[in-house]
Amino acid sequence: MKKIILAIIPLMLMFAFTGCNNAATTTLNIYNWGDYIDPDVIRDFEEEYSIRINYEEFATNEEMLAKIQAGGTAYDVIFPSEYMVESMIQRGLLEELNFENLSNYENIGNEFKGLSYDPDNKYSVPYLWGTLGIVYNTKKVDDVVDSWDILWDEKYSGQIIMLDSPRDTIGITLIKLGYSLNTTNPNELEEAKQELMRQKPLVRSYEVDTYKGQMIAGEAAMALAWSGDAMLLMDENEDLEYSIPNEGTNLWFDTMAVPTTSQNKEEAELFINFMMRPEIAARNTEYIMYSTPNVGALEYLPDEIVENEFLYPKGNIKALGEVFKDLGEFTTEYDRVWTEIKAY
Repeated sequence: MKKIILAIIPLMLMFAFTGCNNAATTTLNIYNWGDYIDPDVIRDFEEEYSIRINYEEFATNEEMLAKIQAGGTAYDVIFPSEYMVESMIQRGLLEELNFENLSNYENIGNEFKGLSYDPDNKYSVPYLWGTLGIVYNTKKVDDVVDSWDILWDEKYSGQIIMLDSPRDTIGITLIKLGYSLNTTNPNELEEAKQELMRQKPLVRSYEVDTYKGQMIAGEAAMALAWSGDAMLLMDENEDLEYSIPNEGTNLWFDTMAVPTTSQNKEEAELFINFMMRPEIAARNTEYIMYSTPNVGALEYLPDEIVENEFLYPKGNIKALGEVFKDLGEFTTEYDRVWTEIKAY
């Protein structure tokens, strides 16, 4: 949901994942977010197990769901976010995992198990997690950034970038108004719509990935951003900082799961188990810069990553904010509201 897509990555993936292991007898179809795995990890798996990887990328959970429902490609491993796991379980689209094949599950921290979207830990294992906040340029912003209200400050008109993602942008607006980001109250949703329409004249653009170049170049004052993206941007521009507003945030989890389309379930679980090796999880974490739920991986990560409180906050992480829930049929109301906001 929240990844930097570099122009060179698709070419790297094309050549790296289709040109090796010609002798492999099994092909795993992996469907993941863009730029959401270290390419070397894929190559290492292929070489170790003589299993070829056919790797495809999606931009949103909804795109992934539509592709699974449409059939055509028999995907073996997918990377849905928490609310999509919940939705796919209800739709009967996920296989129950055989944890006898997932010995490395013991490396996952207890606070990341038994969560509401998969309470019995039957269908998914956590991959990465993070928060939603504001990345801002300290040379352009002279106010304290501790509230979502600053995204509505006319002082920064034309300098504010919002995510082109309805659940996220509407969600932080609901939090700003004192409501749940999972509300199914039509009046609260309408109020959030009006608030975003009031903000729209101040917004430079609604984007998911392409805004990052603008923030690195110092062309905008602030942007709604996922934590890992913010960390990568801060590495590129020392004037950038990240803040989680006091009103609370979206605490999100991306997972690994096996869809019912899989024709290679045992090999799919082999891949998931490989991804939960501490050293492999650490490599992916350092490459992507999101937080890992893999406790063993922390020993392989540099101190500056593990000690970064935006990536690994102290205390109970659940106190940071809410986790998205599947809204069922009410999701269409969010889509309608977002369409009206964009057309306003």
